[in-house]
Amino acid sequence: MSNKVLMKGTEAIAQAAIECGCKYYFGYPITPQTELSEYMAKKLPKVGGLCLQAESEVAAINMTLGAAAAGTRVITSSSSPGISLKSEGISYMAGCDLPCVIVNVQRGGPGLGGIQPSQQDYYQATRGVGHGDLRLLVLAPSSVQEMAQLTVEAFDMADIYRMPAMILADGALGQMMEPVDFDSIPRRDIPEKPWAACGHNNERKKNIVNSLYIDPQVLENVVDERYKRYDVIEETEARCEEYLCEDADIVLVSFGITARICKTAIKAAREEGIKVGLIRPITLWPFPKKNIAAIAENAKVFLSVEMSKGQMIDDVRLAVNGKAPVHFYGRTGGMIPTPEAVLENIKKLAEEINA
Repeated sequence: MSNKVLMKGTEAIAQAAIECGCKYYFGYPITPQTELSEYMAKKLPKVGGLCLQAESEVAAINMTLGAAAAGTRVITSSSSPGISLKSEGISYMAGCDLPCVIVNVQRGGPGLGGIQPSQQDYYQATRGVGHGDLRLLVLAPSSVQEMAQLTVEAFDMADIYRMPAMILADGALGQMMEPVDFDSIPRRDIPEKPWAACGHNNERKKNIVNSLYIDPQVLENVVDERYKRYDVIEETEARCEEYLCEDADIVLVSFGITARICKTAIKAAREEGIKVGLIRPITLWPFPKKNIAAIAENAKVFLSVEMSKGQMIDDVRLAVNGKAPVHFYGRTGGMIPTPEAVLENIKKLAEEINA
């Protein structure tokens, strides 16, 4: 029988990291993710680990780089403005092919914005989290259980593919409390790290972790090899949840906390005889393009529902590839969509396709 623990989302991430062998946390306080670092400060020393509040987000990401270069599991966390400050270091880590987990508990923006939940960092996470040709693994939980589970999976995938992974959550998931079952979280086989700069005792050639390549041809070759890994990831690691899509005329696409709101609206719409379903991307990169394309063969219309001005809709349109119209509904600046508002948009689309 599994043991469930009632936890905040931020605490669930921290405990999941500890459970899968992470011994190092470097961060800097910012609402709404500070409980993660507070939890680490209490728990990591008890398992022989280190939690260090750096002097800035820039310092924190570079400490993370150093720990990752030594081959250890390491995590850092922040909220939207802090992730922007970490972007240079994230690019360096991608350029060094270093695995780590980066947590972004999103808040409203741009600028300092507010401290309420948002999904306004989708572009940043999937397009522009650092300079150069690079990708991050981006996982989007929609429950506190997934906050824990996807943290473990992010560590595993980061190690397997030698790249940073990001948990893209939001302030609502970070602060809400739900039961978490850590025993049910699956684990993957992890490769050794012969590349790590962890001391060699004159028994092997020394390892150098580096992202600088003066010869442009050498740099191009390195980037090309990295993109071959990215191609494998796109082919094998894209994940999503499909909910009531089998007969759906209207398909909502939403992730994170917003997808839960959509499910409530879908149940109400189904009670009124409207055939609605949901695709919930779990990996935002790689994006579940094939799943959406397959459902687009029969769906009549798509609705992207987001807590932003429509940052995911371009990916939805690319996946649908003109097979059906793609509409948008969203709130921004920390405003959370209501099930009633989503239902209203569903009804409008139902009227249009039945006209």
